[in-house]
Amino acid sequence: MSYMALYRKFRPETFSDVKGQDAIVKTLKNQIIGDRIGHAYLFCGTRGTGKTTVAKIFAKAVNCERPVDGSPCGECAMCRAISDGTSMNVIEIDAASNNGVDNIRQIREEVQYRPTQGKYKVYIIDEVHMLSIGAFNALLKTLEEPPEYVIFILATTEAHKIPVTILSRCQRFDFKRISVETIVERLQELIQIEQWDVEEKAVRYIARMADGSMRDALSLLDQCASFYMGEPLTYEHVLEILGAVDTEVFSRLFEGLIALDVSGVMEMVEDLVNDGRDLSQLCEDFTWYLRNLLLVMSSDQTQDVLDLSEENLDRLKEEAGMIEQETLIRYIQTFSDLCSSLRTATQKRVLLEVTLIRLMRPAMETGQDALLDRIRAVETRLEEDEARPVVKERSIPEKAPEKPEEKAPQPQIPKALNEDVKAVAENFRSITREASPILRNYLKQAKLSPGEGNHLQIVLPDTLSASAVAEPDRKAELKELIRQKIGKDVEIDVRHLEEGARFEDSFIDLESVIHMEITVEDEE
Repeated sequence: MSYMALYRKFRPETFSDVKGQDAIVKTLKNQIIGDRIGHAYLFCGTRGTGKTTVAKIFAKAVNCERPVDGSPCGECAMCRAISDGTSMNVIEIDAASNNGVDNIRQIREEVQYRPTQGKYKVYIIDEVHMLSIGAFNALLKTLEEPPEYVIFILATTEAHKIPVTILSRCQRFDFKRISVETIVERLQELIQIEQWDVEEKAVRYIARMADGSMRDALSLLDQCASFYMGEPLTYEHVLEILGAVDTEVFSRLFEGLIALDVSGVMEMVEDLVNDGRDLSQLCEDFTWYLRNLLLVMSSDQTQDVLDLSEENLDRLKEEAGMIEQETLIRYIQTFSDLCSSLRTATQKRVLLEVTLIRLMRPAMETGQDALLDRIRAVETRLEEDEARPVVKERSIPEKAPEKPEEKAPQPQIPKALNEDVKAVAENFRSITREASPILRNYLKQAKLSPGEGNHLQIVLPDTLSASAVAEPDRKAELKELIRQKIGKDVEIDVRHLEEGARFEDSFIDLESVIHMEITVEDEE
């Protein structure tokens, strides 16, 4: 006999085998016991939650010769015929491929004839939302006044697409997502039957990856078990097969993000790509990781909500103190949007890297949500400057207190400007055009002034832009561009204007001085 997939091999045959839909099962059993069977049912819910399975069990139960507590016996001729798919009393229709008016008209003609065996003729219409408007209209009259021996069971994943006139004629049952614990229990039962050696941590991860679908969980388990046939199935094996990533990597990725470590995070992405990890899955799992972090940050009583070990829970609590809640929410929103974009993206790695860099360079963000990150980046920069007094740069020399009747002393032009500094001032605008886009945008609003010790002062209008230009990477880039232009190294000091101060009152406009000298020489 050919191999049968797990979700087909272990499809529930009685109501007691159905997991995670207790309220629906109890209602249907009571209707059968009390002989209060309706003529039309609508089963709604996400994929793999048991809609079609329950419909088939219900069809067997209403036709069973010896029902047991509202559930089919599974042994009588009717139960066996329905299970084998040979019964003429149960008609399954796929509305995705049979969605025309003619298909429904055929049903209307068939319902006129009584079942040759059993009590009821049951029509199970799967994906009923795919029917055309004309087909729905053709079905409407039959649903409104069906023969007493006909039952319609409509199954759909998108109930909002069904006309209200159809909905009002059906008893609606909403199938909920199956919990991780319920899926784990069911998988462990089947693993024992199959006599496989599967690590409990691997089972839990498969259950979480199924996202509330029992069928998906069985398919994933089937896939993993087939790959490691005859070997113990471990957590690492499951991660490798599904292209997923361990939570340890998420922890390091998160710490790299909040530390603004671009090179470290890019190396992690490089390693994950080389290991063949699925970037879409990485994004979804990391979003879930950030969600868990937000729950830990929001409440101390989240142990029941989070499916985590004590070790991972303690780590999340420690990481919760490393980031502001508003920033974490922005991270979650950003990665949620990224997950949607990655599904159709052709350059997934590029999209992921751009998003990560954008989060680690708040100055690139123009939205109000990034304001706290931009302030945090400036504060971090200032703290680093205070810790390194050798390279600390003061924005403006302190001035002596002014007397009310005296004007502040104007800065004096040096008697002899350094030739290298003059050469930079003459070519500064052409130098900035060769800079990287971010640096070039900042330097557009920069002004030049001579500094002490033949240094060149680059004066920015605010602390944010000054701290951005003063970053070691950008400062090194600017010095290299100057060296390439004039052939010499020039020391740079990055400063900023105090709020409300004017550039002319505190600094010498070096470009104006150079322009004036050039003009005088031309006149001579």
